[in-house]
Amino acid sequence: MASKDLPPLTASFPNIFFHNQFIAKPNWPHESTDLSGKVAIITGGNTGLGYECATQLLSLHLTHLILAVRSPTKGEAAASQLRTAYPKAIIDVWPVDMASYDSIQTFAKRVESQLPRLDIAILNAGIRNIKFIPVPSTRHEETIQVNYLSTMLLAILLLPGLKSKSPAGTPGRLTIVGAALALLPTLPSAGDTSLLTSFDSPDKYNAHEQYCMSKLLVHAFLYKLADYVSADDVVVNIADPAFVKGTGITRDVPIFGRILMALFGALCGRTVRVGASTFVDAAVLKGSESHGCFLMSWKVEPFNSSLYTPDGKQTIEQLWRETTDELAFAKVQGIVESMKRG
Repeated sequence: MASKDLPPLTASFPNIFFHNQFIAKPNWPHESTDLSGKVAIITGGNTGLGYECATQLLSLHLTHLILAVRSPTKGEAAASQLRTAYPKAIIDVWPVDMASYDSIQTFAKRVESQLPRLDIAILNAGIRNIKFIPVPSTRHEETIQVNYLSTMLLAILLLPGLKSKSPAGTPGRLTIVGAALALLPTLPSAGDTSLLTSFDSPDKYNAHEQYCMSKLLVHAFLYKLADYVSADDVVVNIADPAFVKGTGITRDVPIFGRILMALFGALCGRTVRVGASTFVDAAVLKGSESHGCFLMSWKVEPFNSSLYTPDGKQTIEQLWRETTDELAFAKVQGIVESMKRG
C-alpha cells in the first residue's frame, strides 16, 4: 500500500531510530541490474551521499551521469575521480544553486533543451544551518528555501522531461532525499496566517526543529503531488538514508558538537555506502508501488502521523496553495495539471 493508505506509525522515534540503525537490512541490487543507456541527474553529487550514490549508479553501468552542483570546481574534481573509475561513462557537471530560483530554472531549461533522454533524477542537495540565514532574493530562511521550496520547484520542473524523455512504457524516476526526522514535528495548523512566512522569523529559529520541519513539508507536498502524477509516467518517492556517519552535514557545527556527532556516528551511524543504497533502491529497484511514498530502511512506510488528521489534511491544502503561489512565476500549477491530464 502507498504511504498515505497505511496506518500512522505508533512506534516511538527512539524505537524507529534503533530499527533503522541496527536491525534493517540493505536491499542491494541484483548482479543483473543494468543501467546501460540510461541518464541520471544527482543534485549535490560531488560529495557525501550524493557522490556515493553516483558511484553506485555508475557501478550498475549507467551510461550518462549529470552532477548538478553549486560549485563547478568541486563538481569537476568529483567528476574527474568518477571518470577515472568509470571511463566508459559520460559524466558531466552542470551548475545549479538551490538557493536561487533563477539558477534552478536555468538548469531545468538546459535539461529540456540538451538532454534527449532522462531516466532518473535524485534530488539530494540539502542544508542544515546552525544559524538563521535568510535568502536575499526570496527572504525565506535558507533551510526551508533549499530543502523544501527550491527542491519542490526543481522536482516539478523535471517532471515533464522525466515523462517524455524516458523510453515508452518505462516511467521516469524522481527520488527526493528525505529524513526520518520528518516524523518528529507536527504539521502546523491551517489558518489565516501564512504557513511559509511563519518559518522566516529569526526570533523563533531553532536549527534542529527547522531542519525536521523542512523535511516534513516535503512529506505534505508529496502527499498531494502524487494525485497529479501517474506512476505510469513518473514514479516519485522520498528516500530516507537514516543517520549516516561521515557525510559532512555537521561541518558548520562548532567543534565540540562535531566531536560528539563523530562519536555518536561511530557508535550508531550507517556507512555512506549503506546510506546511499537507499537512494539506488528508491530510484532503481522499487517500482510503482513506491509512487507517492516515503521509503525508510528500504521499505514503504507511513508519512508523519500529523498528515492523517483532519487538521493535517487542511494544512496540506493550505501548504499546496501557498507553495504553488510562491512558485507561480514558473507556472508550476500548470505543469502539475498537465501531468494529471496524461
